[in-house]
Amino acid sequence: MGSNYTPIPKDSFVELQLQDQNNHRSQNPKLSHLVDDLDDDVDFDFDHLPLVIVPKDDSGSGIYGAVFNLATSVIGAGIMALPATMKVLGLILGIVLIFLMGILSEISVEYLVRFSVQCKANSYGEVVHEALGKPARILSEICIIINNAGVLVVYLIIIGDVMSGSLRHIGVFDQLLGNGFWDHRKVVILIVVLVFLAPLCVLDKIDSLSTTSAASVGLAVVFVIVAFVVAFIKLLEGKIEPPRLTPDFGSKEAILDLLVVIPIMSNAYVCHFNVQPIYNELEDRSPQKMNKVGRLTTVLCVLIYASTAVAGYLLFGTDTESDILTNFDKPLGIRFSTALTYIVRVGYVLHLVLVFPVIHFSLRQTVDELAFNGSGPLSESRKRCLGLTFVLLALVYLGSTMIPSIWTAFKFTGATTAVSLGFTFPALIALRLSSQGPGLTSRERFLAWLMLSLAVIVSVVGVVGNIYSLQSESK
Repeated sequence: MGSNYTPIPKDSFVELQLQDQNNHRSQNPKLSHLVDDLDDDVDFDFDHLPLVIVPKDDSGSGIYGAVFNLATSVIGAGIMALPATMKVLGLILGIVLIFLMGILSEISVEYLVRFSVQCKANSYGEVVHEALGKPARILSEICIIINNAGVLVVYLIIIGDVMSGSLRHIGVFDQLLGNGFWDHRKVVILIVVLVFLAPLCVLDKIDSLSTTSAASVGLAVVFVIVAFVVAFIKLLEGKIEPPRLTPDFGSKEAILDLLVVIPIMSNAYVCHFNVQPIYNELEDRSPQKMNKVGRLTTVLCVLIYASTAVAGYLLFGTDTESDILTNFDKPLGIRFSTALTYIVRVGYVLHLVLVFPVIHFSLRQTVDELAFNGSGPLSESRKRCLGLTFVLLALVYLGSTMIPSIWTAFKFTGATTAVSLGFTFPALIALRLSSQGPGLTSRERFLAWLMLSLAVIVSVVGVVGNIYSLQSESK
């Protein structure tokens, strides 16, 4: 049977408005005369006019925009620590762990998406609340705040060190321009925050950052290409020493280093705080579509991480620093060495500038949910959004200027808050909410328990290793 009606899309937005007859008349005098004539001749009831249903014109984010945003949440400052993990773990175990952690992280993301949709949660805190109660939700939101704020402070410190210099770094500005006001890290960071970061951080939709996220992933790829090219040239010239293939258990220091790098490896894939915001803005969203986003992101990040770790370790060998950027302050021993070091360092700074607003987005959303619970969506209050943005930027800036280096604190948060967000909470959510829906298969339940067990072990091992490392350094 033919029909002139078209079906309404599932995700259409229906807005019903009651319009007053007198209001219609007052807005158009000609219409008012017509209505009066109709009222005289016809018994016409304007209060029972048919409703007009209009789909909301909001296309949302495509798959690749979502992939770039999620990948940017993953690839941050931690990428520069991966070559040093190869020095401790050896190439074989290091590469195996990069792949295994990527797979395990993807499984935890799929758990998070599945049960968020099941309980209609719009944020990380909401799904934790549904599964574990309000105290657990508050704890998870505190973990997000500590983790993301710490990461953003680290980003600003690195940007300041690279551009202005530090005790361990020769600043790019010093090398290019000599001495000047740019020697003061606080001034450079303030300019970066006001000129580059603030305009990106005030955006109220994470989909608006998909283009800058794609650029940040591209800059990470540039670093990988430069490192591989330099390593290949030095390999042909016979200037690269044979790499270590297995871990070194020959000394107490080596074992302590092994304990410290495990949380760094597990922390490398934590992006779970941005999963719900990205899913909420996904075009024609569904768990299957978001799982595709997660898998594409995992493949991309695993390739970038493995390439960075191998190329960086081959390039510098036993001299690989915990932050490999330090190694690029020195000549690389090939032609155009100076130009390549500038490309790597400036490109890395630009990468962090573009990653910063994506991490800041979930920080702002979490602070809003914790401080203004019940006040309505943040996207509907521009004043609240702007106020939170500038307060958080000011606090992060103050943190970066007051703390000279927080790499040790960063390792502690990696062993606690990051592991909790990436593995502990998703595993608990899956185990608790599985009874309310289709449930977990025996394989899925085994993986959830495995994930939870590994998270506890990594946290304990990481904290103990960091404590022993601090004691060893103090002696």
